[in-house]
Amino acid sequence: MKQEYTISLFTEDHIGILGQITIILTRRQINIDSFSASESAVKGVHLLTIVVKTTSEMIQKVARQMEKLVDVLKVFVHTSDQIIHQELALYKVTTKSLMSGNVIDHVVRAHQARIIEVSPEYIVIEKTGHRSEIAELLTQLEPYGVLQFAKSGRIAITKQVKELNSYLKEMDEANRLKTETFDILSEN
Repeated sequence: MKQEYTISLFTEDHIGILGQITIILTRRQINIDSFSASESAVKGVHLLTIVVKTTSEMIQKVARQMEKLVDVLKVFVHTSDQIIHQELALYKVTTKSLMSGNVIDHVVRAHQARIIEVSPEYIVIEKTGHRSEIAELLTQLEPYGVLQFAKSGRIAITKQVKELNSYLKEMDEANRLKTETFDILSEN
């Protein structure tokens, strides 16, 4: 049964990694529902957050295949209950329609949004939340003349305690042990 998964992929900052990841997903006929890229808490390491709908078996195969890529340090797969996630949306709405009465105040407060720019022609509203909350505000604003709408991909952090730093330290220790073992065997 298909369900939504969030892939957190930690990688070095090299050209072409997104293309390689897209090829892995395309070959398995998995569509990307959401994508975002950012720096991570570890200097020099970037985080790609990818949301897909697939089966448990398929997501595990895809994650293993992604981890084999040279520039990929670690891949984590999470269900929605294992992460804290948000998306960001900007709505550009005509000023004239929203300024009638206290419509703008009501809409902004009811949706826990905020106004980030006001001009005689338009108002820009920012909303952070889940996909359904962003869609709900868009529906509410449409009668007032939405001029533009833009939404980010999902950003997410895990609820788990063990972080990437711990995994990187474990990987360094394992590599150090392999090197020491190789050196000992080479000497004999």
